[in-house]
Amino acid sequence: MDAIRSSGVVGTVARVFDMAMATVQNRVELFSVELREEKYRIIEAMLLAGAVLALGMMTITLLTLALVMLFSESARLIALSILGLIYLTVTIVGACLLRTRLKNWVSFQGTIGEIKKDRSCLENLQNCDASKRNS
Repeated sequence: MDAIRSSGVVGTVARVFDMAMATVQNRVELFSVELREEKYRIIEAMLLAGAVLALGMMTITLLTLALVMLFSESARLIALSILGLIYLTVTIVGACLLRTRLKNWVSFQGTIGEIKKDRSCLENLQNCDASKRNS
């Protein structure tokens, strides 16, 4: 059986199929690794964002109270209004930055790159095979 598979058309088809399956297996393994990395990256980002958000809110609250206490009682409402507008502006800028970053988020770059290279190689083989037939 091995002698039949190693020679002729059947052997060639078997080797091509084996190489194709090895390539598919490689790409699936790469995708799996990248999926795991993306999961860890997202969890880490969410935990970090939660910590930053909680600590930032506490800091802003304490600083706001300290700053407002520096003003006289008649000017405290104006101070709170100005601080509120500053916080609103910073929030809008942060939301825009977050939206831009999420819009440009690219996952699985390694897998996509490898699949593009595979397609390019296959297209080159087809072009080479077509030019040989035309000659």
